[in-house]
Amino acid sequence: KPGGLLLLEGYTPTQVAYGTGGPPAAENMYTASLLEAAFGGFERLEIDIYEEALDEGTGHDGRSALIDLVAIK
Repeated sequence: KPGGLLLLEGYTPTQVAYGTGGPPAAENMYTASLLEAAFGGFERLEIDIYEEALDEGTGHDGRSALIDLVAIK
């Protein structure tokens, strides 16, 4: 609804090469263009792509290719 806040954190396709968690297929990950296409009509849209070491258990451990989205409807 108008004024709603959407926060999203996910992996980018670069993550497949790291093998430290996330989906095993690049097509199941987020890109800036995919998020812009899906949420470009929102009032405010911020996308940040970065890499960081995660330590979230055996399924998500090590260097990670991440993408964050902040959008306000």
